[in-house]
Amino acid sequence: MVIPAFNEENSVGNVVRDLPEVVREVVVVNNNSRDDTRRNAQQAGATVLDEPRQGYGYACLKGIDYLKSKPLPPDILVFVDADYSDYPGELTKILEYLLENNLDMVIGSRALGQREPGSMTPQQVFGNWLATNLIRRFYGVTYSDLGPFRAIRFDKLLAMNMQDTTYGWTVEMQLKAAKMGFAVGEVPVTYRKRIGHSKVSGTVKGTVLAGYKILSWIFKYR
Repeated sequence: MVIPAFNEENSVGNVVRDLPEVVREVVVVNNNSRDDTRRNAQQAGATVLDEPRQGYGYACLKGIDYLKSKPLPPDILVFVDADYSDYPGELTKILEYLLENNLDMVIGSRALGQREPGSMTPQQVFGNWLATNLIRRFYGVTYSDLGPFRAIRFDKLLAMNMQDTTYGWTVEMQLKAAKMGFAVGEVPVTYRKRIGHSKVSGTVKGTVLAGYKILSWIFKYR
């Protein structure tokens, strides 16, 4: 499992501790945090890597490179955010759905699941709606969400040759899965208000940059 974390000292430990025992190794990538994210993740039992280059994609790529170098790389890699908005225990149903249906990737869909009021901003809801509708129109694949809680077979992930280093990571993965003909599914997940302040949807700059990056990938990769 890879958990990108930027200034998530109050939540990252909760995420690590709540993960089911099926997870072989929890890798938290400390993405240039200026608080106690590293220490709290380590105390909770995670392997902690440092990625000083700011960016969600940079953090995910750091985790992938680490796992790729292991003598026994994972068969399936799971990504989840460090803000405790997803319920880590629901990892089990994501993995079960992937394995039972012989899928390559499963997205934990907030749109299909239960969302606590206020857990997603109006711009997040609209952005997901717009992006998934454009993907369906241009690529012929139906997604309901670009949610970060997801599981993917490790060999398929490596075949994608992921490139995005910032806000476009999740949409790049879903677009490449569509273009490469991978078997993809979604399961409803529960979503709550995050701990702390969002660095993306919680700021005008973050919202604009994330929206631009997501749309750029959708139009560029056609």
